[in-house]
Amino acid sequence: MNHSSVPRLSGAMSAALLIAMSVARADGIPSMVGVDHIGMTVPKLQDGIDFFTKVLGCQYVYTAGPFADPKGKWMETNLAVDAGASTTLAMVRCGPTQNIELFEYDAKDQVKTPMKNSDVGGFHLAFYVTDLKQAVDYLKTVPGVQVLGDPTPVSGQPNGGETFVYFKTPWGANMELLTYPGGLDYEKTTDKRLFGVMKQ
Repeated sequence: MNHSSVPRLSGAMSAALLIAMSVARADGIPSMVGVDHIGMTVPKLQDGIDFFTKVLGCQYVYTAGPFADPKGKWMETNLAVDAGASTTLAMVRCGPTQNIELFEYDAKDQVKTPMKNSDVGGFHLAFYVTDLKQAVDYLKTVPGVQVLGDPTPVSGQPNGGETFVYFKTPWGANMELLTYPGGLDYEKTTDKRLFGVMKQ
């Protein structure tokens, strides 16, 4: 698979990006160590916990909440959601390093249609596997999971050596399986390295 398209920014977006870059510290956020967790909103918290633990194989750690501010605007001010919203969260750990924070919100303006990968703000979680065929065959047996197409090997790009496939959770979130047992082609041209769970 080869990718050659380059995204184009509008004039306003380009100007805003240049201004942000000009005032940002060159070395990033002071005292930043790394990514602590990734957050994801699910329709029902227990269903999300069950999927991450029983289907994906993550470890449940704790549940917290509910959190709300019925008489104030804490939720709006601090989380940019409807002032009357409430939420409960759960933390799960997937593999040696990645923490996932699952949220269930009760909000009157909640959008229930999951975002596409092409939507601004869209994202996915990717899970490294050592046997892609076995993992795909397993996901195809899970009710509600949709595997998108067949595994695609990548070549001619910095991430050459990778084979991946996307899938959707029962509530429509985007996820990915990938493997690159021989490493990635970018490693041949730079001493910089992406984090890899198999390199620990």
